[in-house]
Parts: sequence; structure tokens; C-alpha cells
Amino acid sequence: MATVRICVCGDEGTGKSSLITSLVKDVFVTNKIQSVLPQITIPPSIGTPENVTTTIVDTSALPQERNTLRKELRKSNVILLVYSDHYSYERVALFWMPYFRSLGVNVPVVLCANKSDLTTTGNTTQVMEDEMMPVMAEFKEIDSCIRTSAREHHNVNEVFFLCQKAVTHPIAPLFDSKEGNLKPAAVAALKRIFYLSDKDQDGYLNDQEMHAFQEKCFEKQLSDEDLENIKLSISKAFPMSDLERGIDQNGFIHLNKMFAEKGRHETIWIILRTHHYTDSLSLKDSFLHPKFEIPEFASAELSPAGYRFFVDLFLLFDKDNDGGLNDSELDALFAPTPSLPPFWVETSFPSSTVHNEAGYITLQGWLAQWSMTTFVSPTTTLAYLAYLGFEPSSPRASTTSALKTTKPRKRRRRLGRVERNVVLCYVLGAPSSGKSSLLDAFLNRPFDSLYRPTIKPRTAVNSVELQGGKQCYLILEELGELEPAILENRAKLDACDLICYTYDSSDPDSFSHIVSLREKYPHLDDLPAIYTALKADQDKTTQRSEMQPDQYTMSLNMNAPLHVSVTWNSISELFVALAEAATNPSLAFPKSEEEAPDRTGMYIALGATVCAAVAALMIYKRTANAG
Repeated sequence: MATVRICVCGDEGTGKSSLITSLVKDVFVTNKIQSVLPQITIPPSIGTPENVTTTIVDTSALPQERNTLRKELRKSNVILLVYSDHYSYERVALFWMPYFRSLGVNVPVVLCANKSDLTTTGNTTQVMEDEMMPVMAEFKEIDSCIRTSAREHHNVNEVFFLCQKAVTHPIAPLFDSKEGNLKPAAVAALKRIFYLSDKDQDGYLNDQEMHAFQEKCFEKQLSDEDLENIKLSISKAFPMSDLERGIDQNGFIHLNKMFAEKGRHETIWIILRTHHYTDSLSLKDSFLHPKFEIPEFASAELSPAGYRFFVDLFLLFDKDNDGGLNDSELDALFAPTPSLPPFWVETSFPSSTVHNEAGYITLQGWLAQWSMTTFVSPTTTLAYLAYLGFEPSSPRASTTSALKTTKPRKRRRRLGRVERNVVLCYVLGAPSSGKSSLLDAFLNRPFDSLYRPTIKPRTAVNSVELQGGKQCYLILEELGELEPAILENRAKLDACDLICYTYDSSDPDSFSHIVSLREKYPHLDDLPAIYTALKADQDKTTQRSEMQPDQYTMSLNMNAPLHVSVTWNSISELFVALAEAATNPSLAFPKSEEEAPDRTGMYIALGATVCAAVAALMIYKRTANAG
């Protein structure tokens, strides 16, 4: 906030102008030259909350000045309401507070009992409780109250400091004075901060974690004496607390409640703002969505720091060390976030990636899922890095240091590998050609012979080890009924690295679907492609097409279809071939005349009988050629 604008109002003769003059001149002025002082602007100074500029506006309560008063009240962001005797005190509740409400002015009010030098009866604290507490209880807009004396310069600086603090560190969003409790939004924010500060996730802030918390929020060390006093205060409220282990969540919330009750709500705001909360107790948009530009033809991936963060997070929450995150562990991990990322829900997580037999996501699947999320929606990953507490190595860096952009992929046909570790492959083919079973096999799911038509797009992501030992993440996407819309969307196709054309080699009408697709969408030729004959474990049949698959690919100067079956263990070799083609796209385009495409009609198979038959056929061909 750049400026705090204080509107000083109250009945005539309460000492409003004297308070302002005493602040500016540091002395009491007995002879007033003018009834209403001109506007005063005080520049930021050391000790000013948030180092804001302060504008102080004096007003008159005279009826003829009412229009000016209304304008100034509506322009202000805090009101200093001054009274000085019983009559003007009565007018606080009977006139001034209802008047502010009638104008729709919704700003904090600081209540000031001026001319305290004229009051000789009663203890100051008792007078405050008897006089001010009832009106504060009635009007929640009143942020704080204070007794002052312009003549004796008593609490003059303090009253304007309270006005500044009412704007820069408002109590209203934090504390319900009527109920005597922190408000739900404040509790939710503080619970998230406790979670992020509990580095070992044991449910307690131990001494080391408390010292780190103090250093982060207040940039100074917490003395052992202060820490013991904090624990003592908590033990009085929670006698059964295990303070030997540290401060638990209830104790942490109670500690902040005590700050609010004692008027130290600026302490809570420092904690909240250090953790990027706004005045409305939401996380800053710039924190959740930092600027992150992806050049054209490039993509986003996790950087080494990003992968390290997600590995550490998985290991921290795998409490039973079984290599998978069960439902309760997953819930605990995502506790400081709104929920699972919407993209994960859309992709039917955890079915979209690798999980164990119990259905719990493994570390391999966890990293694959985040790799896919970053590729498809880097803004989602950035937001969740913020929610989950990613801390950049440099104070000036942001969550964007957990991501990186790839080198733009402009010309796909150029020889050599593209610098991508995450690639997307669209799996196209006729209904019941085996696409869904292919995705299941990719995730090591058992084969299911029951046919279920794919309605909405389905994705599967897993890691693949390329030749030479390098690992990449391959995303397979089956388009379902959205296939026409996606294939007409140039932006969607630009993001795609490879097309896998599939057909059922045992169904005579299956291959013609590929031919129709390529005729309907000729721009698909701009993408690298691999042709795959699925269900190779069944009897091969002649396709009802102008050309058989081998002839068709030969006419395109492409490699012959790969014959595979999801029931064969060697199906994994197909995924390696797809990943190799996606990262080295020139391999999956039509060959030049100098390059002879592979015409062997390659079978990726396992099983002694099939392998022996293929080997015998190869030997026979070589013998025949030699003859």
C-alpha cells in the first residue's frame, strides 16, 4: 500500500486540530489560526508500518461543512474519531458510528479519547475498559482505542501509528473480538504455515524448526529465553501439550490468538506476508502465477531442482516406506493446497500413471505425473510448487527456478535429437483396435479382454529408458470422441511430438480408418509417425483397403508397421521405439531416396515359438538371396 489516508473527525472542540498540530510541530499550540487545518502529508520514516506515506485530513463537524466531510470520509482508508468529554463520547455511538454506516464507509475506525490531561478520576486502564469497551463491542468497525493529550503530547505519535497500523495490519480479517477467536480464514492460513514450517512432518515445531521460522519471518534469532516463555504460555492453555517434542498445531494457533488479543496483530501479519498472503488472506497471485514465458515451439519441463523437490516430498510423506502414497498420505501431502490439481482429476489420477497393486502411486508414477502436468499446464505446476512450499535456492528467485524451457523445436525433419525429456504421442486408430489396452500395457496394467469404448480423451504417462541409458517421459494420449476437434486444432498438433497410427491386424476393416484419417486431415503429414499393427498374437487377416499396410507405408516411403501384442512382455520395446521417434523425429518421417525404409514388417515379440519362427524366416530369406 502506497499511502495511508487518515480522516480526523469528531465533534467541534474535541481537539482534532490540536492533535495534528502536536504531531507535526511536536509542541502544543494554544492559539489556533484556522478552525480546519490544511491536508498534511508525512513521508515514510523508520518505524512507520510498511514504510507508507501518510496523509492526514482535518475535518469540521459543522453542518455547513457536511458535504466536505462526506467526501473526505469516502476517500479515507482509516478514520480517527476523536471525543473529549461525556457529551462527545455519547455522540460516538448515537451519531458518528451510525453516520459512517449510512455513508457506506467500510474502513477501520480508531477511537481516541483526547484531553486526558483534564481527567483526574479513575485508573486509566479501568476507564478504558468501562468507557471504550462497550462501544467497541457494539461497533466492530472500531479497530482500537487510545487516550491522548495534545497539550501534554501524550500518546500523540501513538494514535497516528495506530491509524497507520489499522490499515497496514488490520485486525478485522484476523480476529473476531465478539467471539474472542481467530477467524476461520486466518486459522486456515496459519495451519498451512505450520505445515510448511514442520519440515520433518512429525506434527510438531521442534526448537530447530522454531528458530528457522523466527529467522525467516522476522530476520532475527529467537533467544532460548523467549522460546521457553512461548512454551510456558502454551502450556498454561494446553497443560497436556508434549512441549518436549515441540509446539503442535493447536499451540501454534493459540500463540497467534494471544498476539491478536494483546493488540500485536502486526506480528501475525508479518508471519502471513512472509508467506505471501494478501490482506484478504489469499495467496498473492504473483506468487501462485509468476511470469513464465515459453517460446514458440518450445515446451516446459521440471528442472533438476523441481525433480529434487518432488522426490523429497514423496519420500517425506511415504510414512510407511512401502514405496507408494496411500490415500491418507496423499491427503496429508496435499493438505496445504485447495485439492488435487484439476488437471489430475480430468486425467483420472492415479489411473493416468504408474501405481502399485494396491492402487497407490509410486515414486516413478509421481514424477511421471508431475512431468506430464508441467508439459501440459506449467501454470498448474507453478501454483502447486507455491502451495507445497518450494523454496528457491536464491532469495531473489521464484518457483520458476523449478522449471525450465526446452530449445524450440522448429524443424521436425532436421536430423538429430530434440532437446526434450517429456514428449507427447497421440495414439490414433479405429474403435476396438486396441488403443486402450496399449495404454494399460504402458502402465504395466494386466490385460483386460472386455471392450470399453473410449468417450473422453485418456492419457497415460510413464518413464522410458532410451538407447544409451537416458530416461525420458512419454505421454500417450487416446483422443476418444474429441478426436476430430483435436486433429483440427493446430495448437494441439503443434504440442504433439509423434503420432502412433494403430490398427487391429486381425480385423479386416481396421486399417482403412487410418487411410481415411490421413485423407481427411492431410496436415497430419507434418508430424512424425509410426504405424503399429496391434493384436499380433491373433491370426493376421487381409485388410479391406486399396493397399495392404506394408504396401501403403512403402508408398509413403515409411517404415513398415511394427507388429505387437500387449500380451507379449516385449511390448515395452514398442514404447522405446515411440520415445526414440519422438525425441529423434527425423526417424519417423518419409525416407529420402538414399535411405531405404525398413520393409521387414518387424514383429516385436516374445515367446520361444514366435521368436524361433521369425529367426527361421530370416535365415531362409538370407539363404534364398545367397542362392
